[in-house]
Amino acid sequence: MFERPQVGERAILIHVDFGEGDSQSRLQELLELSTSAGAEPVDSIITSRKSPDAKYFVGTGKADEILDLIKMHEAELVIFNHALSPSQERNLEKKFECRVVSRTGLILDIFSQRAQSFEGKLQVELAQLRHISTRLIRGWTHLERQKGGIGLRGPGETQLETDRRLLGDRIKLLKQRLVKVRNQRGQGRQSRKKAEIPTVSLVGYTNAGKSTLFNQLTTATVYAEDQLFATLDPTLRKISLPKHPTVILVDTVGFIRELPHDLVDAFRSTLQETIEADLLLHVIDSVNPEKDSHIHEVKKVLTEIGADDVAMLEVYNKIDLSEKSQVRVDRDDQGKPVRVWISAHKKLGLGELLNVIEECLSDDIVMTTLNVDFTQGQIRSQLFREKCINVERLNDDSTGWCFEVTMLRSTLHGLLKQYPDAISTEYEVIKEPW
Repeated sequence: MFERPQVGERAILIHVDFGEGDSQSRLQELLELSTSAGAEPVDSIITSRKSPDAKYFVGTGKADEILDLIKMHEAELVIFNHALSPSQERNLEKKFECRVVSRTGLILDIFSQRAQSFEGKLQVELAQLRHISTRLIRGWTHLERQKGGIGLRGPGETQLETDRRLLGDRIKLLKQRLVKVRNQRGQGRQSRKKAEIPTVSLVGYTNAGKSTLFNQLTTATVYAEDQLFATLDPTLRKISLPKHPTVILVDTVGFIRELPHDLVDAFRSTLQETIEADLLLHVIDSVNPEKDSHIHEVKKVLTEIGADDVAMLEVYNKIDLSEKSQVRVDRDDQGKPVRVWISAHKKLGLGELLNVIEECLSDDIVMTTLNVDFTQGQIRSQLFREKCINVERLNDDSTGWCFEVTMLRSTLHGLLKQYPDAISTEYEVIKEPW
């Protein structure tokens, strides 16, 4: 009978090439994931197979080779860059006599470390319980037996059945709590829609620089480090554009290839901010040699969650690390902006990015003159809150204010509807929609 070790950080990394190529880059990503989780990689193996071995995933001979490395380095952990079945994990742990972690388990562990908010912790726990619900047997075969005899007779179910039932109850409770959280988030989104406040969501591969860009645009202090999944909990902040009312900017969790489906399902309430955004900023590491595959993986996840039809602007970040790149805006044949080249760390191109965001969000910006009576001070306050006033002066007969403003047509219509007799105006369109 073998019981799993509970601790251990010295790790052997395993990647199996099934013909997809890019083995070195995939192993490098596994190294970064392992380091982010707190492991200490001491060695690695890349091997090739046509298909996984049913018992050991890597085959008997390669399993013996890994065992020799474990003994040589006194490793306490073996990390596979793949999803392992429960029986494969159990067989490998019996052979290696150390803890074996799959790619899914590794990502779940990182998420559990990063989760700070109540919602994030609920989502991570739900994903973890779904993952381990099929892995209860492990090496403790004695738990499969019912107990008998005086003082040992139980409720008529094995210990494993009891554990599974308790897990099911906990999963049900977590789902109920997450429904309440989703409803709260939904109310917040409805309030922003009612107030006609646009939402811009940052998406991209993990470690592309989303949180650094978020901090630069909002003067926030979101945790930003050169590590995978530094951000887990979504953060919302207001930003102001040159000629645009308030905009909500959302920093979201980064994506990664082979993102576990349990995580996608559990984080659906968080990802809803992405699905219902008015504009997605796809932040891309411009100097990463794997950026093309990263772009593909991000679009794949966006399609999976139903956000593939949201308007998107590509933001190529980290141009300060390349001598060939410079701040610029690329446009298509119709003149629409499709990508912006910036450096969030060095604050290069942020002004151009804000101008392009405003251009993408503008659904009829209008320039107009508003005449407001002195008795309607609340309208003046609202205009200042919208930050849309270009010029303020007295009107011709000195009975009120005259404001030259630039605002969304929808915002102006809202004001005229709210104060039909208090505002006089004539306006012209200065920016047509796409």
